[in-house]
Amino acid sequence: MKQPCLLLALSFGAVLPAIAGPIACPDPAKAVQVAACPSEEELRYTFMGYCGDDRRLYASDADTCTSYENYRKQKNVALWESADGAFQAYLSCDLPPDALKHLKPVSIAVTRLGKLTRLSCSYGENATFTHRTKAQCQVQGNGDCAADPVACKASCD
Repeated sequence: MKQPCLLLALSFGAVLPAIAGPIACPDPAKAVQVAACPSEEELRYTFMGYCGDDRRLYASDADTCTSYENYRKQKNVALWESADGAFQAYLSCDLPPDALKHLKPVSIAVTRLGKLTRLSCSYGENATFTHRTKAQCQVQGNGDCAADPVACKASCD
């Protein structure tokens, strides 16, 4: 009878440190591409469907369907994950492979979306890595970490 309780208590102890504590912005140089980039043929095909006769369904988006170039810029992306899988980002397939090696976080922000907390690490206009959690998080400092990328952290509990 005592063994299941002990085992349960130990398993909770192993889980809690992973949830609580500071979370730092990931190093994009160690990120892994987890989804393939769309082919030019796929982009042209989906452009016809997305921006064709049914484009009125996307009326709030005025720029994407004005040209194929705008559509391609918006949709030619692939899913990437941080090395530990905690952060995700949709990065442009036109981004040179070496570009990730030179990106440093410039800001960190926490937003609440219903019951989820979204922790966003911005690396300038090229990339934003996002972590989603049910934990309550708060940015450490003012969120501006361009001068000190190591300071891009949030506390979650």
